[in-house]
Amino acid sequence: MVGRYDIEFVEVDVPITEPVTKFGGQPVWIGEPAWPISGSAGVQMEFICQISLVPELFGGEPGRIAYLFITGDEDIWRPSLWHRSRALLAGESAWEPEGEKNAIIVQPGFHEAKTVSVETGPTLSNLDRTGPCEYAVELEFGEDPDFVSEFEQSEWDEEEIDSYWEALGGNKIGGTPGFIQSDEFPEGGPWRLLAQLDSADVPFFVNVGDAGMGYAFISPDGSVGKFLWQCY
Repeated sequence: MVGRYDIEFVEVDVPITEPVTKFGGQPVWIGEPAWPISGSAGVQMEFICQISLVPELFGGEPGRIAYLFITGDEDIWRPSLWHRSRALLAGESAWEPEGEKNAIIVQPGFHEAKTVSVETGPTLSNLDRTGPCEYAVELEFGEDPDFVSEFEQSEWDEEEIDSYWEALGGNKIGGTPGFIQSDEFPEGGPWRLLAQLDSADVPFFVNVGDAGMGYAFISPDGSVGKFLWQCY
């Protein structure tokens, strides 16, 4: 079994200024600001969240933070796998961990993204996209089953498969990824799931396709993060 925290989002009126897990608002940097720049557009990506790398899930020392950013351009939003393929040919690869349209900055840690040393920038929007928003989180500990590949699942009956996927759904920190397409990890693993975001079940707009699911990953030593998303 793999430990996880289920996420409940709590909207706040006063900005959160502590280095704790939160969604939206502005990042609370614990090191030198390093805001990622979208590869082709040359603009600051949109800040989605910061996640405290708690030792009980990720090992290492307390006090580390992972910051997730995604390019906010509306024209990279693609509603289907077919459109994902078309977008890839056009160089629009927001769902890819190496596509230069999303980034995870770990502090202290390493990253390969192009960044600028600015503290603030574009941030998470509310569902109707009329303005920014910010959410604290309430976390409830649980456990996911260990990861089982598609190939191994081919030997299961329908009831086993349904039970497995039901256990992996939802918004969470840590745990086991519940892929909605094929198994898909960043290159150069191994990787652990840092967070999973279900865009159909969050109180804000996150640019991960039509009813898409975002998957943030962290290296075993907690120093590097990668992000990808899948959609129906």
